Amino acid sequence: MDTNQHSSEGLQRNLKNRHLQLIAIGGAIGTGLFLGSGKTISLAGPSVLLTYIIIGFFLFFVMRAMGELLLSNLEYKSFTDFTHDILGHGAGFFVGWTYWFCWVVIGMADIIAITGYFQYWFPNIPLWLPGLFCIIVMTTLNMLTVKLFGEMEFWFALIKVIAILSLVCIGFYLVVTGFENPTSGEKASLTHLWAREGGIFPNGINGFFSAFQIALFAFLGIELVGTAAAETKDPYENLPRAINSIPIRIIIFYVLALTVIMTVTPWDMVNPKVSPFVNMFTLIGIPIAASLINLVVLTSALSSANGGMFSTGRMLYGLAQNEAAPKIFGKLNINGVPSPALLFSCSFLFIGMILTYLEGDVMNVFTIVTTIANIGFIFVWSMILLAYIKYRKIRPELHAKSIYKMPGGVVMAWTCLAFLAFALYLFSLDENTLNGMLFSPIWFATLGIIYLIKFRKE
Repeated sequence: MDTNQHSSEGLQRNLKNRHLQLIAIGGAIGTGLFLGSGKTISLAGPSVLLTYIIIGFFLFFVMRAMGELLLSNLEYKSFTDFTHDILGHGAGFFVGWTYWFCWVVIGMADIIAITGYFQYWFPNIPLWLPGLFCIIVMTTLNMLTVKLFGEMEFWFALIKVIAILSLVCIGFYLVVTGFENPTSGEKASLTHLWAREGGIFPNGINGFFSAFQIALFAFLGIELVGTAAAETKDPYENLPRAINSIPIRIIIFYVLALTVIMTVTPWDMVNPKVSPFVNMFTLIGIPIAASLINLVVLTSALSSANGGMFSTGRMLYGLAQNEAAPKIFGKLNINGVPSPALLFSCSFLFIGMILTYLEGDVMNVFTIVTTIANIGFIFVWSMILLAYIKYRKIRPELHAKSIYKMPGGVVMAWTCLAFLAFALYLFSLDENTLNGMLFSPIWFATLGIIYLIKFRKE
């Protein structure tokens, strides 16, 4: 009875502004940046900087659309709620369950990445051990209170911020002082961005476009700030502040960081199978610093996995509230945490451990699961934009009095949809990403069958 009463009170607004800001940063600095950017650099060369800028530009407007919708009605706990309300029960069902599935897949990717980072220090460690330890510890901590989640994410993200800022400062110093790589004899120089063979687009336009898949994965989780908004004390002030700072974060954490990496270690010397952040310090002969950076990127994966646990639990809770998931997932424990939903979601992370163990190659498994997650997120972002377009049509009065209007309005929403469609087209051109696309219809077909069986009679 107490649990049900707590459920009726809803999720607790125990996150402070500093929590929300760092959750937003944590979402904008994902595992894809630390682990996957080596592969994007090898594919696109210096033009990878343009890749991140373009993706970040369009996703900022997706977040602005989401921000206006969330603040139009504080009863919305996440974008699943406004999708359900504006586009209908079926749309909410598909978006909620797809988003849940995506975060489960990302959690698997993070567990895989964590295993890879541990292998840097312990090459002979059993592949299943690091993931198992992380799943148990973070599930336990997430069960206690949302404020504890906020604190964990605050410190995880703070470590990432300090590490990247330090990387940028050190790289700038190495360029200014003309540091010479002891391995290759190459001097650190900004000219590496355009003077190497092939220039800015060394692998042509195809190489530039082929980097989009992994670059896009680096941004998955950027919308986590919207899920966390339901539990912040002052959403009208804190949510706009978190979303508006996304462009600055993209410039600092993506563009400057990767610029530094490619000026100190030319793009054609970056190992695509190793984190370029770790690789840079190894190449310049600072093994202790490389080990420290490996600790940082491990923290990043822990942060992403932690955010995924938070997000999947809240998403299942919202689905249960809308009668799109079993009622038990709508229950909260004494601390205001949706514990049944959280435990159910975290149980699927063990699949990531099994995949890594069976495949044996961390980067191969990472590429497979990131492709599947990308397709799902493109669907979710598209539904956010479609909900915004319909909201503008059916609720003009709410838009008129909104304090946080989306720049460009409906025209920009359609432009972002066109970009997401183009990203899907790019995925179809690559064999690895095409395989991920071919598996995606199975998920949507399964959801469609479940929806028809459960809700057809209604």
